Amino acid sequence: MKSSPAVSVFGGKAADSATRRWISPLLFLTAIALSFTLLYRTTTPAVLFPPASLRVELSPPVAVRWPVDSAVASDPLPSSSPRPVQNGPESQDVRLERVLRAAATGDNTVILTSLNAFWSTPGSVLDLFLESFRVGNGTNELLNHLVIVAVDDKAYERCLAVHDHCFDLKTEGVDFSGEKVFNTPEYLDMMWARLDFLRVVLEKGYSFIFSDVDIMWFRNPLPFFYPDGDFQISCDNFLGDPTDLKNWPNNGFNYVKSNNRSIEFYKYWYSSRARYPGVHEQNVLNIIKYHQHVREIGVRIRFLNTKHFGGFCEPSRDLNKVCTMHANCCIGLQRKISDLRAMLDDWKKFMSLPPDIRILSHYSWSVPQSCRLPPGLGSDKEKNHHL
Repeated sequence: MKSSPAVSVFGGKAADSATRRWISPLLFLTAIALSFTLLYRTTTPAVLFPPASLRVELSPPVAVRWPVDSAVASDPLPSSSPRPVQNGPESQDVRLERVLRAAATGDNTVILTSLNAFWSTPGSVLDLFLESFRVGNGTNELLNHLVIVAVDDKAYERCLAVHDHCFDLKTEGVDFSGEKVFNTPEYLDMMWARLDFLRVVLEKGYSFIFSDVDIMWFRNPLPFFYPDGDFQISCDNFLGDPTDLKNWPNNGFNYVKSNNRSIEFYKYWYSSRARYPGVHEQNVLNIIKYHQHVREIGVRIRFLNTKHFGGFCEPSRDLNKVCTMHANCCIGLQRKISDLRAMLDDWKKFMSLPPDIRILSHYSWSVPQSCRLPPGLGSDKEKNHHL
């Protein structure tokens, strides 16, 4: 059945009319909404991620374990000095500061020794050096403040295996790994490089006790230093007066306070190498200690009594008073090792005695043995400048 034309026309016209009535208001409202949206976006900054206060943590964050240095991992750094993020390997200066800070006492003092691969192999001098701290009277805790300065990769690897505080000192173009015979050009280079390194330590604000690795530590030396000395040094021959410049120093053991006087003294000492080419830094010290410029610097030099700080050149005779003993006046690694072992045995036997007997005993060293000097050699102080 066909629909009526009137109905068809009516139906179509009614729908069109209703549509037109609703479209206009809808378009108007849409235009207003778009305007408000555009206005909001032009006045509000874009936010890529919601702020932390609006984020909800659905589970605890996963801890990411980054490689950290074992020397500082257990102690959190103060909030005032956060550890810088490293984009690459630490510079030598940054490494040095980190190692010194970890080892320093409360008054910024460190104990330093230096060695190369030749002196650091298992069973060699380094092991005896560390053992002396462990069997000494009140010296074991001093290992917490000892920094071993390794001048080549093998010595550094060995240090990391046996000690907590190690620093690898790099000197470009120089190989310090092998045996350096006394007073050869390579030996002199190593000694002068060490001297300049110690100047850097002073400039960083750290006082130090420097000890050759062939020195045995039997007592804490701090109570036996002079309170008024800036630069204090052991002697091959001590004349009785700690201020007498005629004392014969041995640069294998010294205590230096970090201040302007000591820093300027080390600068002058190092610069003196150019004035005395080919001369050992210890012999240069023996020359410049009389210089007017050293007096002008005002550095207070004190020479340490061999009663407390002895060696094979002039031994500490009383084991109740000895602090350190140096295998000086001795050339040759195997000779040193032999006598250092004998020295440790002497000390252990002495310490095994009852305390009252130790105090009254006249126990003496059995050394030097292998390092014994030929007759007459020790009488000439100029010839006593051995390792």
